[in-house]
Amino acid sequence: MRAITVLSGGMGGAKFLQGVLHGIRHGLLPGVAEDAVVTVVANTADDLWAHGLKICPDLDTVMYTLGDGIDPGRGWGRRDETWSAKEELAAYGVEPTWFGLGDRDIATHLVRTQMLDAGYPLSAVTEALCRRWLVPVLGDAVRLLPMTDDRVETHVAIADPDSPSGRRVVHFQEYWVRLRAEVPAEALLFVGLDEATPGPGVIDAITDADLVVLPPSNPVVSIGTIVGVPRVREALRATRAPVVGLSPIVGGSHVRGMAEQLLTTIGVEVSAAAVGLHHGSRADDGILDGWLVDERDADQVERVRAGGLACAAVPLMMTDPGATAAMAAAAIRLVAT
Repeated sequence: MRAITVLSGGMGGAKFLQGVLHGIRHGLLPGVAEDAVVTVVANTADDLWAHGLKICPDLDTVMYTLGDGIDPGRGWGRRDETWSAKEELAAYGVEPTWFGLGDRDIATHLVRTQMLDAGYPLSAVTEALCRRWLVPVLGDAVRLLPMTDDRVETHVAIADPDSPSGRRVVHFQEYWVRLRAEVPAEALLFVGLDEATPGPGVIDAITDADLVVLPPSNPVVSIGTIVGVPRVREALRATRAPVVGLSPIVGGSHVRGMAEQLLTTIGVEVSAAAVGLHHGSRADDGILDGWLVDERDADQVERVRAGGLACAAVPLMMTDPGATAAMAAAAIRLVAT
């Protein structure tokens, strides 16, 4: 294998990608060449505008993580960050006060916004930013592609007794950052998704791949939105490459994030098997050939297999790059035939 495509959200996807690259460098992935190229198709439905700047949280988390600039404690934003601009904006009472931009991080958003204002599409802007972050560290080993150049945003409907309708709609980032996903999500609205077109290179990255992987990212607002871009699902179903996913649900709950809350919103059982079956088998109008669950969910393997997917139970905790590389290797072995 020389071409691996990964559909990625933010922190979970970025951490998985670190393991994949570790596995390639150390020859730990069966059948994968040492000069293999990893193409990352990143979710952009978390994007927002704040303080006049275009913010792309998942793109930046992947870029900073693989470029060795991420804050390792938070898992997002820049290492050695300071917050003077955030404090000054708050002193002026400028909203949103709940969404903080670090001083170092602001530089990325300034460059992105200036390039967008100059007429460059998000894909070209991302390529330019990666020339600083990825090329010096990884050369041509990784390509980072936005799922679309079009504006797509995830919004969440929550209860609001003061509203005439009994609910109000907030941007996904407000739901996650300000409300900490502690308020039940009554509905999800993917603004612009149905009209979006895949970003340059996205469809080819899927159809020309030797392997496509769905890492343990949020199945609803990360993987779900990428697959929801028109033509992406069809490309996943048509590619000759095996398509394999790893469960973000371990032992009946998400490891990090809010997959549990949002699966409940769309009516999917919160279990490793149910998420795999939600994506579905390519033999039956789905997008997967195989699905890995954690060893704690071994009792669900037969249920997944009955749904038409190859399935195995292995450790799925990304404790370090070696453990994550072992997960990637197990995914490859699962669909190698």
